[in-house]
Amino acid sequence: MDDKTRAHHPVLQPISDQELTRESWKIFQIMGEFVDGFERLAHLRPSVSIFGSARTPPDNPLYQLTETIAHKLSDAGFAVVSGGGPGIMEAANKGGQQGKSPSIGLNIQLPHEQHSNQYQDISLYFRHFFSRKVMFVKHASAYVVMPGGFGTLDELAEILTLVQTGKTRKIPIVLVHSPFWEGLVGWFRQTLVKQGTISAQDLDLFVVLDDADAIVDHIFAYYERAVSGPSAEERAKFMEL
Repeated sequence: MDDKTRAHHPVLQPISDQELTRESWKIFQIMGEFVDGFERLAHLRPSVSIFGSARTPPDNPLYQLTETIAHKLSDAGFAVVSGGGPGIMEAANKGGQQGKSPSIGLNIQLPHEQHSNQYQDISLYFRHFFSRKVMFVKHASAYVVMPGGFGTLDELAEILTLVQTGKTRKIPIVLVHSPFWEGLVGWFRQTLVKQGTISAQDLDLFVVLDDADAIVDHIFAYYERAVSGPSAEERAKFMEL
């Protein structure tokens, strides 16, 4: 880049006070979401985060399966955390509220599709996906991932990446409804492992299950094997979230 181009390049121009003020207030807005989430959910243990499509209607068997899973987990002592919207999220909150533990909704403001469901004991509202995702991970004792779209895949990739790289403790990650997931899991195995972009051991980070009782049993079995609680290293990672 020559001096003339550099002198007129918009990226290299001083930012105006008005723009700077707007950016600064955006930082405070983001901080506010984190502070509110940390305060409201400070005692939320144990909990299970449940994900899935906002477009799944109540008469769909997957909606009903999600409701059953959430109810069983709630009765087993796990608070149920969802994205707070319709579809699978609604089913998760509905089943969680029917049980003995709290039902939590981490709602996101979107131009379409997302509206809050009525089955939330605690409702938080976010403008930013990234601060919302921290809340999903920080307090989760397990992830239950139902069939869904890009948002669901984003949440799945997030937790797999964090566990794989050691940025958070290992927790049970359960993909539900094997016909839906078999193509993706096959691609992991046949493409990612073969290309060396993940290791074969990374496939052990999750399981695929279809039955509600099997899901609850899997989560309980995992923590029965870890009765000593998190190690000092795991606790340190947990505090970094």
